[in-house]
This record gives sequence, structure tokens and C-alpha cells, in this order.
Amino acid sequence: MILDRLNTPDDLKKLSFEEMNTLAGEIRELIIKKVNTTGGHMGPNLGIVEATIAMHYVFNSPVDKFVFDVSHQCYPHKILTGRKEGFTNSDKYHVYTGYTAPEESEHDLFKIGHTSTSVSLACGVAKARDLKGEKGNVLALIGDGSLSGGEALEGLNNAGSMDSNIIIVVNDNDMSIAENHGGLYDNLKLLRETDGKAECNFFKSLGFDYCYVNEGNCVEKLVETFEKVKDASHPVVVHIRTVKGCGLDVAEQNKEAFHWILPGTLDENKEPVGFVEDYTSLTRQYILDKTKEDKTVIAVNAGTPGVFGFDKEFRNTVGKQYTDVGIAEEHAVAYCSALATCGAKPVFAVMSSFIQRTYDQMSQDLCLNNSPATMLVYWGGISGADATHLCTFDIPLVSNIPNMVYLAPTNKEEYLAMLDWSLAQNEHPVAIRVPNVPLVSTGIEDDTDYSILNKFKVVENGEKVAILALGNFFELGRQVKKELGINATLINPCFMTGIDEELLENLKANHDVVITLEDGELDGGFGEKISRFYANSDMKVLNYGAKKEFTDRVPLDELYRRYRLTKEQIAEDVMKLKQTATV
Repeated sequence: MILDRLNTPDDLKKLSFEEMNTLAGEIRELIIKKVNTTGGHMGPNLGIVEATIAMHYVFNSPVDKFVFDVSHQCYPHKILTGRKEGFTNSDKYHVYTGYTAPEESEHDLFKIGHTSTSVSLACGVAKARDLKGEKGNVLALIGDGSLSGGEALEGLNNAGSMDSNIIIVVNDNDMSIAENHGGLYDNLKLLRETDGKAECNFFKSLGFDYCYVNEGNCVEKLVETFEKVKDASHPVVVHIRTVKGCGLDVAEQNKEAFHWILPGTLDENKEPVGFVEDYTSLTRQYILDKTKEDKTVIAVNAGTPGVFGFDKEFRNTVGKQYTDVGIAEEHAVAYCSALATCGAKPVFAVMSSFIQRTYDQMSQDLCLNNSPATMLVYWGGISGADATHLCTFDIPLVSNIPNMVYLAPTNKEEYLAMLDWSLAQNEHPVAIRVPNVPLVSTGIEDDTDYSILNKFKVVENGEKVAILALGNFFELGRQVKKELGINATLINPCFMTGIDEELLENLKANHDVVITLEDGELDGGFGEKISRFYANSDMKVLNYGAKKEFTDRVPLDELYRRYRLTKEQIAEDVMKLKQTATV
């Protein structure tokens, strides 16, 4: 294998074009095998192989700085920068993260896992270089899908006016995670169709010099272009047309499904999975039904439809009652606020990790205006994810904005009732934390009036110890009660944006200890509201949840033990506290 001779990017520079083309095939085989084994991003990595080889051949990393956008296309880069064992040795498949990581290599400048950031970062890198009087090229690699993000446009606007070296490589495969949406993509299409010669050129309008490479999966063409722009003294865009999933037929034919795959997706003898109802399928069907009943109901998504079950069949069925705004969560929130203000009923589905980008819009555009839009927050909770995709921060972020109502259902019936209430009411912006646990159904219709805000549900009456088990952790609350072996009170708070002061006050009569359980960060979270209420009383309060930290691929069981979130640890803490109080 050619790859056997490569340990650093310098080794790549000794290869002929024929050898580099052979190398591209070898890299693809490694990526396909690894990703099918571990799961991960398939299509983006396969499409960028030749461009990565050409970049490392022409430029001199780490003196020349590469900044990846999202960095879900960094596998070829990792293979070429001393980390190939993470792809050649199955025992080390999990050694390296799926994104760029400075702790792994000097060739990675930033830890990056969210989209539309590379151009802004590259602007800062280039400006710091200039301020220090240093030399070297700065390259930002960004996919066409990421161009829809507001920060990408802000970065391009700034970069285009820099009187210095900055090279933006636009990887255009005519795809985001799903299809692209927005007027910008009409111009990209025009540029592709005219071989980059169209007079109407978005990038030139911002002040960039511009080069187009129609054969973006051809090492020779890419090397030729990169050599032309290397050491440029002004901003340059190199627009390359690539094929997402290149080299794997099924990934080329089904680009959306193969953007990211589960382990074993390519296995021939893999048993097909039958339909299993979960909160995603439940939501999908709910929206389908509601859009048929009410033409003002509209589903909104920001470039990640697969996460929510919004597949092509769903999108075609819903038609005009669906909007994919592209990767632009900020715009999605403002868009939904206006829809709701003007009488429509938007349902915006968003991942917990990505809602972080929307704080200003949630505060100013949505909540300040008290617009009755519905937001569905997915994947919220403690997890073993890498540091860039943690979903533990949404409770503090969302629940402390005035006017917002943030709900935490514990079962199917509650979830459907909360959805019905949210779509019917016109008083509040409502966010619902979609349960991130296997579906639980009581079989009993929930007739709760959620317009009575911050009313907690006492599920089991008891004494001495009260357990407030929020959302995902309601079942943990049941387990803790059983482990304690006493007649504890079990409470389902439902609301994360406020407290039931009457209930909390009544607990003082026959309870000594209150426990709060939340599947998220403690700092600024639900439990702190309860602790604050009892601060001037004799009630002892124990808050359980995640510490304020960035974890990186730490197994979930290990995190639960670290945070004392096992039923045994919680029961042990309670008994110690009661013994201390008795003494």
C-alpha cells in the first residue's frame, strides 16, 4: 500500500500523481470499513479525499493552517497527519474523535463539531498571523450546506475585505445533510453550469478572487489550482465541485441516508429492523395528522431532517407545510416567531446541541414578543457523545428566558397532551424536551390542563423524602424510591421554567429531604430553583445532574457514577444525610 509509506504530510509530497490517485482509493477503503464498523460520517469524508490529498501536497501544514468547517470531513486529513492507525487497526478505531482535535495533532488548530464557523475562525487566524508579522497560508474548508449558516455569511463578508492571504475552499457537492435550501444555491448551481464563468458570482461580489474546479475529485486538477493560489496576497475562493459519497455507489445514490450511518449499515446479512414506535416516529405521525387537520400547522427544520424522521416521504406529503431553512437555527427561531405572531402554528424541531446557536433569537425575537411557537428539543440529556455534540446544556439555556414555558414529558400520553396544548394556546412560546429514552406508554389519556403553569404532579404520596424526577429521569426516581425502601413521595415536575410554590411549601409539613433529578447540567438548571426556594428553611435538598464540563466520549455509565446518578449512590447520600440530621 502507498499508505504504508506515509507517516506525515511531507511523505505525501514525494508521490507521483499516479501514486496519489492510488492513495485516494486506499483511503476510501479504510474510511468505508471503519465507518461501517463504528458508525459515523460516511458521505462527507468520501467526497473530500482528493481535495485533502491535494491540499497537503501543495501546502505545508502545520505552518500553513487548515481550518475545517464542522470537521465531519476530516478523516482523510487525520489519516495523512499521523493518525492512520485509527483507521488501519480496528483495536484503535475509537482512539481518535470524529472531528478535528488539537490534543491529537499539531495539524488540528481547533476542536470543531458545529457548522458554519470555519471562515470566521480563519479570519482570526489570518489576522493574528499578520499582526505578528508571520508568513504562511490560511485555508478554510467549508461545504456548500454550511454556507447557509449566518456565521458563514458574516465570516465571508469579513474575509472578502481582508488585504491579506486567506483561501476559502468551498466544497460544493450540491448537498447539505439533505438537499440544500435557499437562494444562495441558485448561484452555486449557475456557477457549476457555467464552469465558474457566470457574471453573477456571489463570492466575487464580496471581494474575493475566484477559481472554479469542476473536477473536484481529480487530484491533478486540484493541485494545479492550489498551486496557483498558494501564497496569494489577497482573499481567494477556490470553488470545487465534488461528489458526496464518492467511490461508494450506494452512498452516491442515496446521499442523504449516507451522510451519517449506524454501525453495520453496509453488512449484507444485517437483519432488517421492523417498525418500532418511539418518540421520533410518534412526533412524525403527529405532525402529519395535524397538517392534514389544520393548514396553518407547519413543521420547521434547520438542515437536519433525518434526526426527526422528516424523510423524503414526510416532506413530500406535508408539502408547503414544511420549511427547511438550511443550516440556520437562528433564522428558524425568528421565522417561527413571525409565523406564530401572524396566526400560523409552527413546530420547530431542533437538536439540543444545536439550539445553543439560537439564544439571542429565543430571547429577543421569540420570548420578548411572547410568540406562541412550539419548539421540540431532541436528544437532550447526559450522553457519551464527543465534546462538540453534548446535549446537557439546554435546560439552563432555555428555562431561564422570561415568557418561555419549557416542558419535560415522561411518557407518550403526556407528550401528546403537551403538543396538543402548545398548538392550541396563544399565550406563550413553548418548548418541549422530547424524551430521550425508550418510549413509555401508560395507556391512560393525559387530561392535564397545562395552561395552569408550573403545577407539578404528585404521582405517589409519601413522607420524609420527596423525589422530584424530571423528564428522562422519572424512571430513575421510581428506582430511587424502591432502593430507599421507604414511603417516599414521587413527583413529576413537568415544568422546567418555574416551580410549584404551593406544593413545595406543603412538603415542609412532613418531609425532611427533597431530591431533584435532572438529565442535564446542574448549574442554572431545574434543581437550583428548588434549592433556592428552600434556602431559608430547614429542608435539606440534594440536586443530582451533570457537572459543568465538556466531556469527550466518556461512557454513559461512567458519567452516571461520576455524578452519583445511580440509584444506589443516591440512596446512600439520602441515608447519610438523614443520619447526620438525626445526630
